[in-house]
Amino acid sequence: MRLIDQGHEVSVGYMTNGSMAVHDEDVVNRLSFMRHFMKTFELKEDKIEEFSVKIKSFFQSKDSSTIDLPEVVEIKSLIRKREAQSAYRFCGVDDDNAYFLDLPFYKTGKAQKNPISDEDIKRVKELILEIKPHQIFVAGDKADPHGTHQKCLEIFRSAFQELIDENQKWVEDCWIWQYRGAWLEWPIDEIEMAVPLSPDEVAKKRSAIFKHESQKNGGVFPGDDARAFWERAEDRNRKTAELYNQLGLPEYQAAEAFKRLRF
Repeated sequence: MRLIDQGHEVSVGYMTNGSMAVHDEDVVNRLSFMRHFMKTFELKEDKIEEFSVKIKSFFQSKDSSTIDLPEVVEIKSLIRKREAQSAYRFCGVDDDNAYFLDLPFYKTGKAQKNPISDEDIKRVKELILEIKPHQIFVAGDKADPHGTHQKCLEIFRSAFQELIDENQKWVEDCWIWQYRGAWLEWPIDEIEMAVPLSPDEVAKKRSAIFKHESQKNGGVFPGDDARAFWERAEDRNRKTAELYNQLGLPEYQAAEAFKRLRF
């Protein structure tokens, strides 16, 4: 939001469809809404009723080892995409500057992902090449319990390295910053850029996080931390600001920390 407020052109790239992070209950709720919506406005509902029964029956027989049906994966993907759209629009990003890459490695329907493929790297590389950004912000969370962020970072590194190997001159002026989200913060001695946040900016960030309704009250893969993701993010930002204040810097409500990724 800070970059947009300053007049910069900001693009957002979503590497995975995020379907594994959606609870089954969210799917049932969306289907229930659709059924009642169609009934209220007297739209044809025979297909949605049949479809809802099929999905509910699947969930009733599902256990921890069951792989989601392709239809379920698609619904969960749509939920995450709509939430992402709501969030980036709230932050001021245009639809034309949002990209959903839907990388193949993620699309297994289970916690264990596929090996990274050439297609994964190709899609990320093409997006970077299309935008040719001056700065890139990429998730540096390696502590996430499902390992998705780690694989996304590996894919990004491979894609960017290919651009370097191709002697793309613009990459020499492209700075890459790693951020962290719901898990561990960077050690204070590893932080290379810290952005102070005012109380209003903290509130705006929380509102943007809340746009991801399926994640608001606890994720499918929360790890060992019982707090909601937004609480973790705010606590992390607040503690970072407190550390800098203890080191003699001005007091701020919060601070977002970044570590540069070098090649």
